[in-house]
Amino acid sequence: MTIKLTDLQINEFKGQLNMRLDTLRREIGEELISNDEEQYADLAGQVHDIGDEALADLLVDLELAAVDRHIQEVRDIEAALTRISEGIYGECCDCNDAIAIDRLKAYPTAARCLICQEVHDRTFIHCGQPKL
Repeated sequence: MTIKLTDLQINEFKGQLNMRLDTLRREIGEELISNDEEQYADLAGQVHDIGDEALADLLVDLELAAVDRHIQEVRDIEAALTRISEGIYGECCDCNDAIAIDRLKAYPTAARCLICQEVHDRTFIHCGQPKL
């Protein structure tokens, strides 16, 4: 059993989460503006051969994947901030035990203790992944 977080620790995590949220929102905005400025046609060039179009598709997909990762992190942070406001931050969503402070320091949006996270990862490892 891990010790519950103090109010001071929770406030420190809240501050870190809010700072990261602000940074992510700024980065997402910059990336979207950058994507708007780099038109697909500019990436592919005026000569439309298959190689140029494939490269343009790849670059657009990579930029969108980065935005998707940022958006997922925003969702995780917002969920953690909701847990803080509900008074359950630092409690495992599966077993209700306290999440180790070292885990929260490394991963402040953690919703599960390490044991439950490992079970979750093993259980849902292939969800949403294509299979050959």
